[in-house]
Amino acid sequence: MKTIKILAITGSTRKNSSNYKILKYISEKIKTEFEVEFFEDLANIPHFNPDLDNENLPKEVEDFRNKITAADGIIICTPEYVFSLPGSLKNALEWCVSTTVFSNKKTGLITASASGEMGHEQLILIMKTLEAKFDDSTKLLIQGVRGKINDEGKIINEETEIALQRFINNFEGQF
Repeated sequence: MKTIKILAITGSTRKNSSNYKILKYISEKIKTEFEVEFFEDLANIPHFNPDLDNENLPKEVEDFRNKITAADGIIICTPEYVFSLPGSLKNALEWCVSTTVFSNKKTGLITASASGEMGHEQLILIMKTLEAKFDDSTKLLIQGVRGKINDEGKIINEETEIALQRFINNFEGQF
C-alpha cells in the first residue's frame, strides 16, 4: 500500500508556536499510512516578485512548489495577525498563484488564533483561488487557542480535541 504524503505548513514563523503544536498533534494522531513532512522554511521565502516568477525563480520558491507538488495532501495551520494572514504565509501562497500546484490538491485549513475569523476567511478565499480541494468538513477555526493547548502541545480543551479529531477524520476520509 502506498504511503500518503502530507505537507504540513504552519503560518507562524515562531518556534514551537501553537499552530506548530496543532500540526504536530495531528501528525501524531493521523493514520499510519500517512507520512507528514513539516515545511519549516516559510521565513526564508523571498518577497513575491512577479518578474522572477518565470525566469530566475528563487531556489526557496522552487523548493516550496516542489514540496507541494510531491505531496498528496496539504494541511495549513495559521494564526491571524492584525485581522489577516501572516505576511510570510500570504507571500508564500502568492508565489503559487501562477501555478497549478494546489489545483485539486486535497487540503485541510485550520486557523488557530485569539479570534481568527478574518484570517480564516482570507485563507479560504486564497485557497479557493489556488483551486485547492477542501470543503466545510476540512476547515477548522480554533479561537482562543492559547487557552486550549499547553506548552507540551497537549490539547487541554475537550471541545477543541473533539473538533480536531473530527477534522482529522474528515481529512483522512478524502484519501
